[in-house]
Amino acid sequence: MKLPLLACSLLAAVVAWSQLHAADADSVKRELGAAEPDGTLRLTTPVDYQVTQRETADHGRLVIAGELNGADAATTMEARLIGEKDDVAWSKLDVSFDGPKFSAILDAPAGGWFRAEVRASSGDHVLGEASVEHVGIGEVFVVAGQSNSANHGEEKQMTQTGRVASCLGEHWQLANDPQPGASGKGGSFLPPFGDAMVEKFGVPIGFVPCGIGATSVREWLPNGAVFPNPPTIERRVQQRPDGQWESKGEAFAAFIDRMSPFGPHGFRAVLWHQGESDANQRDLTRTLPGKLYREYLEQVIEDSRRQIGWPAPWFVAQVSYHLPSDEESPDIRAAQASLWADGIALEGPDSDAIRGTFRQNNGQGVHFSGPGLREHAARWAEKVAPWLEQQLKSSP
Repeated sequence: MKLPLLACSLLAAVVAWSQLHAADADSVKRELGAAEPDGTLRLTTPVDYQVTQRETADHGRLVIAGELNGADAATTMEARLIGEKDDVAWSKLDVSFDGPKFSAILDAPAGGWFRAEVRASSGDHVLGEASVEHVGIGEVFVVAGQSNSANHGEEKQMTQTGRVASCLGEHWQLANDPQPGASGKGGSFLPPFGDAMVEKFGVPIGFVPCGIGATSVREWLPNGAVFPNPPTIERRVQQRPDGQWESKGEAFAAFIDRMSPFGPHGFRAVLWHQGESDANQRDLTRTLPGKLYREYLEQVIEDSRRQIGWPAPWFVAQVSYHLPSDEESPDIRAAQASLWADGIALEGPDSDAIRGTFRQNNGQGVHFSGPGLREHAARWAEKVAPWLEQQLKSSP
């Protein structure tokens, strides 16, 4: 039966109006953050390429959290990590709910990458499913200091194993330079160092890059910490009315903000590479005496431990190199070594010894060339790997 022309026009108008207002309603829901329909499962953690610090050589605990709509008293949640074998049994989760938000802990084997799968069901009805393709239970390191801890090398580096990742906040990615969260747009030692550790220990390696180029240890002090003379760059410090100087605390606060979310023992160690901007400054009034360098770095270490709530291990490298005509500062090097001798920090590599064409501009610069970055990485592995082996042997 054919409808009259007027009826057809009215019907078309009604359909168009309905579609328009349905689209508007969807738009409003999105803008207001309205809940998804019942049965939707969304993960907030883990995220792709996330590395969680293992607790023992073989074991770790993975936080699984997100939102689930439509949960009730009969809801069951399960998870599993799929690696080389795909017939992995599901593990029931002991879940805590706060409205649609949930969190749970999954006992997990060390290793990865794993595919993390999570599902929620009520009786025989599956409410929702979600997965993350790359999840690792391995080793996490915080890396801080100045430019040679960050992205100022001559050649960008890439992970060769594909099992090294870096994070900035809640975002994780493969650790190809430049590293997120650190200054500069060039290369770093992190990809080759991570690869060396993957080859040695067989687990994914994660980094929390925090380095800031050209920073003095004075700039890393907590807010209000006082010192007699300013660094060469005064951006993160200020002069007091009494003529003394003090830190604005910006670098320290950002550093704490990066470490705190990991919780107690949520990373393995801090790797500290800094000293060039305190040693042998062109304006000698900006040079920091070794005694004060030792005092200030110890304060950064101990205050950061108090702030994050646990005594995180620190590796401190020997760092003071500027140019072939200024290869080291015995005063700063002695200060760094004194922290090892007194048990405040662990011995890092001697990067002052990395010279010649291992430095940028055919050996004329302060930063590392491509081969220099890889040499720097190898020297970090030489210091960190034996210590980590002992930690794994002594873990319960």
